[in-house]
Amino acid sequence: MKIAICADSTCDIPKELVDKYNITITPITVIMGDKEFFEGINITSQDIYDFVEKNNMLPKTAAKSTYEYKKVFEELRKNNNAVIHLALSSGVSSTINNAIAAAKELDNVFVIDTKSLSSGSGLLVLSCVDKIKKKMEPEKIVEELKQETEKVQASFIISKLAYLRKGGRCSTIELLGANLLGIKITVQLVDGKMRATKKYTGKLSNCLSKYLKDIVNENPPDLNRVFVTSSSKMPGIKEKLVKEVKALGFKEVIVADAGATICCHCGPNTIGVLYMKK
Repeated sequence: MKIAICADSTCDIPKELVDKYNITITPITVIMGDKEFFEGINITSQDIYDFVEKNNMLPKTAAKSTYEYKKVFEELRKNNNAVIHLALSSGVSSTINNAIAAAKELDNVFVIDTKSLSSGSGLLVLSCVDKIKKKMEPEKIVEELKQETEKVQASFIISKLAYLRKGGRCSTIELLGANLLGIKITVQLVDGKMRATKKYTGKLSNCLSKYLKDIVNENPPDLNRVFVTSSSKMPGIKEKLVKEVKALGFKEVIVADAGATICCHCGPNTIGVLYMKK
């Protein structure tokens, strides 16, 4: 049985893995001023940061329409017995509603609410790849993936809170206090929604070490696979975190760049560790 995997571009899986596993990516639209761009295709994180710097406002994002999802699913069904689409968390966006509506008009098209974003969704996409390799039936794959959504540990350290303020997720007073004290905030996906969970002070590299230790202690990992995902290059800092993550004994460590969704919400110098919990 041939099963196609489809995912929103918010899954932040590196292109080499998208190509290797023949994953179909449905790009989220990013609107900057009067122009539309497509995540992962013709817009970079630096484009977003330049727009925010110039206009003092965040870009907007827009979901694919039901019609657009249906066209993608129909094309995939031509050469596959089933399609499994992994969607951005319903707690973050209404994107999934259009995908579900499209799937209802077709046979053997399944839509999963990943209850996550960025590489948190990517973990489930790659888990789907693993299950297809085992020749599991699509219904069984969907059942197991829905259970695994509760095991995803998705979190990031945000060092520049201005984007959270522009998005209404923190006040100007909180921003000023954070800047004065050098506070970095951990944002986690809890019940499918972004929640600020911890605060750290000091240099980002030191904060990341504390963050990693806390995350691993509070959410013991399945050591099969982990993502280290960041919204900008962060030379030296990213490499240090990757080294610390590898020292934990993960079998597969994937270093990924955050797409437009994370960049729009969290801004530059955001970096996270994402894995499945035991």
